[in-house]
Amino acid sequence: MKKLLLLPIFAMFLAFCGAASAQSVDSNNPDTLIKTVTQQVLDQIKSDNKIQSGDINEITKLVNEKILPYTDFTRATRLVMGRNWNTATPEQQKQIVEQFKMLLIRTYSGALAQVRNQTIQYKPFRASPDDTDVVVRSVVMNNGQPVELDYRLYKTAQGWRVYDINVLGAWLIQAYQQQFNEQIQQHGVNGLVQFLTQRNQQLANGKAS
Repeated sequence: MKKLLLLPIFAMFLAFCGAASAQSVDSNNPDTLIKTVTQQVLDQIKSDNKIQSGDINEITKLVNEKILPYTDFTRATRLVMGRNWNTATPEQQKQIVEQFKMLLIRTYSGALAQVRNQTIQYKPFRASPDDTDVVVRSVVMNNGQPVELDYRLYKTAQGWRVYDINVLGAWLIQAYQQQFNEQIQQHGVNGLVQFLTQRNQQLANGKAS
């Protein structure tokens, strides 16, 4: 997971979530959705000095206000927890979703300042009209280095929703599954809630380790 933490481009996931509803976006086509929103992301980062400086309050506000239209944190969290999701109460599930979202925001907020002049090349999109779960693949040139950046989406009645992201072959959900499972095995669901809460407090206080 350290590989993910060291990749500034991974912060684009949060920016993607935050900027998605800045303009009207066609969510009926996953390929078009990703391309349109990603361009909005790059434009917004370049013009927002507070985001570039890593202002956690502005980033948190942005994500909380705009994240719902095209992303599904609940689905992502449920998949990270696996079968443990059903052992949690509705209140615990809500707490874990919120704490996991905040963990991602706090972990990658500083990296947003490093997103500048990246260029994006999209791979040919292949899906049938009946598909309900697809991957949009791209390559981001980050300081001359190619970075694989893929989005996994699923189809809902309201359009397509992003629920997972892949950087250099490492998917977000897979990256956190073992850590979540270990916490639950050792300390139960409440232990996971406490772990995430404490981790967010550490990050809020500027402690990276």
